[in-house]
Amino acid sequence: MATLTSTLSLSLQYTSNDKHHGSVVEQIEGLIKVHIDGHVERPQIVPCVTPALSPELNVNSRDIVIDYVTNTWARFYVPTICHNNQKQLPLLIYFHGGGFCVGSAAWSCYHDFLARLSNKVGCMIMSVNYRLAPENPLPAPYDDGLKALMWVKNHMLYNNNNNYDEASKWWTTKCNFSNVFLAGDSAGANIAYNVATRVAAYEGGDSLRPLNLKGLILIQPFFGGEVRTFSEKCIAQSHGSALNLAASDTYWRLALPPGTDRDHPWCNPLAKEGLMKLEELKLLPTLVCISEMDILKDRNLEFCDALGRAGKRVEYVVYKGVGHAFQILSKSQVSKTRSSEMMARVKSFMAL
Repeated sequence: MATLTSTLSLSLQYTSNDKHHGSVVEQIEGLIKVHIDGHVERPQIVPCVTPALSPELNVNSRDIVIDYVTNTWARFYVPTICHNNQKQLPLLIYFHGGGFCVGSAAWSCYHDFLARLSNKVGCMIMSVNYRLAPENPLPAPYDDGLKALMWVKNHMLYNNNNNYDEASKWWTTKCNFSNVFLAGDSAGANIAYNVATRVAAYEGGDSLRPLNLKGLILIQPFFGGEVRTFSEKCIAQSHGSALNLAASDTYWRLALPPGTDRDHPWCNPLAKEGLMKLEELKLLPTLVCISEMDILKDRNLEFCDALGRAGKRVEYVVYKGVGHAFQILSKSQVSKTRSSEMMARVKSFMAL
């Protein structure tokens, strides 16, 4: 295990503009360009920041490498003050959004949001920096998520044998490994869900024991389908909402395996194949956070309805007056209010 110390290390997935790679075949303005020869440009629209945090947040943060081969790493957030005299803290394993194609655990908006979430909820957060499409299409991010889970399990087993690693002691001694949650927003919520279904499908989740997964928190989960929902057709991209239909379609073209469409179960869990799997799975208790002005609103509501009909434990909240990714990208007063409400709901869900 090693700690990342250079901001250069955090920026490796961003490429500068290069005019020698032929025509652009896929593009989301300001976020990503894919050239005909496969070269990818990602303008640094959001700055990457170091783990440093303001002391008044009472949260420590560090970056730790999970896998050198795939360059997968995670940013940890550990409260310095435990709530209600807790000796150990629940662990929230979090996956950032970005349509599988952009984003980073080092983006300033995620760094700020997750530090505040860690402080508000009183939990430890492991924010996973997974591989991006189109260079690494699905299921690469799911593989990275599962690898992150196994990495946490191995640290638990190592510490249970009293083989304390001094480099990781700052977080492992405070972690309640029997109280672990998977979470993410947008594409990160899709990753959290698909990692959870993989775990459930493999020996009913026993492969992670003694690590104990308690629940799943999906914030504006990025799902799709060939048949458009009402909100996809009728909700225009609003100020403070980070997703429109054209961008959504482009992300899926870049992320899904060649020759598949948006009814692939990784995109549409309610398509025939995904729905059959859903009914058979022993899925974790799930909280879904939905935005009223998000094009994904109806698809998220249909997903919650399907979970309920399949006998799964699910609860959801629709946040009024806000759009996709409001909690990280919008600075409006209503977004700040809804973000506080969302954090409070996450806290109560994790306390169940």
